[in-house]
Amino acid sequence: MANHQSSIKRIRSTETKRLRNRYQHKTTRNAVKRLRNTSDKKVAATLLKEVSSMLDKLAKNNIIHKNKAGNLIGKLTRHVNALA
Repeated sequence: MANHQSSIKRIRSTETKRLRNRYQHKTTRNAVKRLRNTSDKKVAATLLKEVSSMLDKLAKNNIIHKNKAGNLIGKLTRHVNALA
């Protein structure tokens, strides 16, 4: 068990950040799945804007790697452009 006050505080703040990161990551993954399952181009275009913003925020906060975010945004953009 931690003995120093600062390490006790660090444990608390780390747990809070971990839960927040986990929630944001899971929410983004669900949004990506929803976008991939969409067949309407107009709806997909609006979803793409939201999802790409979510992915950029995850990359900015080092929850996912910036290249992974870029790859996902590129694939999703190709998917939306291929819709009729």
